[in-house]
Amino acid sequence: MTRPDQRTVLVVDDEPAHRLMVRAVLEDAGWTVADAASGDKALALLGKVQPHVALVDMKMPGMDGLTLLRELHARMPGLPVVLLTAFGSVGSAVDAMKQGAFDYLTKPADNEELKAVLEKSYEYRRLIEENARLRAERTGENGGIIGASPGIARVRELIEQVGPSEATVLILGESGTGKELVADGLHRASARSRKPLIKVNCAALPADLLESELFGYVKGAFTGAVKDKPGRFQLAAGGTLLLDEIGDIPAQLQAKLLRALQEKTVEPLGGVKSVETDVRILAATNRDLRADVAAGRFREDLFYRLAVLEIPIPPLRERLEDLPLLTGHLLRKLGKKNHKEIRTVSPAFLEALTRHTWPGNVRELENVLERALILARSDTFGLDLLPPQLAGLVSEQADAAPGETHNALPAALGHAMDDAERETLVRALGTYAGHRENTADALGISRRTLQYKLKKYGLTKR
Repeated sequence: MTRPDQRTVLVVDDEPAHRLMVRAVLEDAGWTVADAASGDKALALLGKVQPHVALVDMKMPGMDGLTLLRELHARMPGLPVVLLTAFGSVGSAVDAMKQGAFDYLTKPADNEELKAVLEKSYEYRRLIEENARLRAERTGENGGIIGASPGIARVRELIEQVGPSEATVLILGESGTGKELVADGLHRASARSRKPLIKVNCAALPADLLESELFGYVKGAFTGAVKDKPGRFQLAAGGTLLLDEIGDIPAQLQAKLLRALQEKTVEPLGGVKSVETDVRILAATNRDLRADVAAGRFREDLFYRLAVLEIPIPPLRERLEDLPLLTGHLLRKLGKKNHKEIRTVSPAFLEALTRHTWPGNVRELENVLERALILARSDTFGLDLLPPQLAGLVSEQADAAPGETHNALPAALGHAMDDAERETLVRALGTYAGHRENTADALGISRRTLQYKLKKYGLTKR
């Protein structure tokens, strides 16, 4: 088996001389090479190696490159496959790209081009895996935006309406409200969902590094640039690029970003040629960009290029009715993460949550719940597990006596109090005009669980 720190490429070609040449070039560039003379032998290798990239000849006896492409994707979803094709068969390679190939090269491939394409495909896969991991951490087991309040229902409606379009979207919301979750939803709802969603935090990097991260650079552009590096615009080709914290992008980069959006091209650092791009742009910010435009801190033309459509996310203090749902969802997620289960939550604990203003929004709620989970010595949450500033919002006498605690994680709703559960069900049914399938989806439960809850609270006639 290959070590996780190795970059492994699977080379499949029926020509021994070409395989040897490719092996020499790639091993010299630091790759670990596993090669096979046929599609069948390549598939047999998968039990022994875990390639990060595959380089496959289109025309081979027996299983051809297109068939092998489908087999590789069936066994290793997300594996970038680069095709090698004769000059006269470029049309076939383009067709193969429509079926999921990452890129193609004509034989004999230029050594530098070969290394550059494989480097780009490796970086693409690394980013996809990183984004998948982060998304799983942030969204929990069932993903999406949790809540049944009118504000969240409107956000879901906008995602459904706007997602399939190619329009640039500006996602607005305070820190911790879930702007990245909205971006995930827009990408999943689009025709680009099978291509990458690449995210860039514009506030996390200084101007020079952010420029090279967005647009890439060519070999020799600056000290240490020993090879070409594609930017995030290129890595997101065919997919979606999220420019997070766009309000913090340096002024000197705003003009270059505007040009990239208008002309759909980027110019790598140190390069002399523009590179065409095919990406959908999403932007997110917790700033008031209109105020920044008025103050001269943000370009007006860039703002209107980004804000073709806007999706505002309400802060948690404006949707406190979602707290029981969010609490249950987060406790399930955090319980799995920390190998600990909390079965009951006292009414006073929940009351304290509803009296807090939550300046940090859902992210703050998650931190509070994780702290309580770690400190808990039993399977019950009481006021003693809250930070002092939250615990002081209700009296200790309000905490539950034995037998008055409520299940924090019933079936799938995650409600702790029956009245809160019933109120949320009524609100969700009203939001979705009594449509039970849509209501169940919004609440993150099965239709069977919804039917049980409706019967429990006498809502079956609605």
